[in-house]
Amino acid sequence: MKAAVIVFPGSNRERDIAYALELTSGVKPALVWHGDSALPAGTDLVVLPGGFSYGDYLRCGAIAARATIMDAVRAHAARGGLVLGVCNGFQILCEAGLLPGVLMRNSQLKFIARNVHLKVERSDTPFTRRYNAGAVIEVPVAHGEGNFIADAETLKRIEDEGRVVFRYCDASGAVVPQANVNGATNAIAGIVSENRRVLGMMPHPENHVDPAIGSTDGRGLFESLAEALQTA
Repeated sequence: MKAAVIVFPGSNRERDIAYALELTSGVKPALVWHGDSALPAGTDLVVLPGGFSYGDYLRCGAIAARATIMDAVRAHAARGGLVLGVCNGFQILCEAGLLPGVLMRNSQLKFIARNVHLKVERSDTPFTRRYNAGAVIEVPVAHGEGNFIADAETLKRIEDEGRVVFRYCDASGAVVPQANVNGATNAIAGIVSENRRVLGMMPHPENHVDPAIGSTDGRGLFESLAEALQTA
């Protein structure tokens, strides 16, 4: 698996993502600067990591979505290449038009940083094939703007097309208001593009991949990607 992790001014999770990718695939990803105009030759997967790109000025991800490298990311996605955006990366994907909707301030207007439970809605994407549909995983969130919102027509299309991959839930898998940590519409924590090759999600699976920190619930996502690319 040849992966490229895009680094923007203010990114702070790029090394966590790189560690998770190398741990699960055995291949060290390339770190690509936001001012570059091309991805490394043969890139299979592009990852937009978490952080505070460009200091979150204007709106979260709005400036990063217009960075030079994003033209190459859009072209990669248009060719059917895999793209993963985590936290700020999800915000950038929405601002770049690669995913619908937008991430607004958390409903309680506070930054949240803690573990949450996620229900895996489907296992037939390149990102979730190592999970069973309906499985519950526990991974961290760390954001102030993770409240997913879309207009009614867009939301209906996302739901009808089965493009919600992760929802906030309780430990039993019940999607209840108390588990929806940021007030996201329909408790949406992660969605995919129409062709299911672009995933954006607010929680951080890259921080739960190593038993040394007590959990490997996020590891399945990276193993899924490695497997999908090996069998492509």
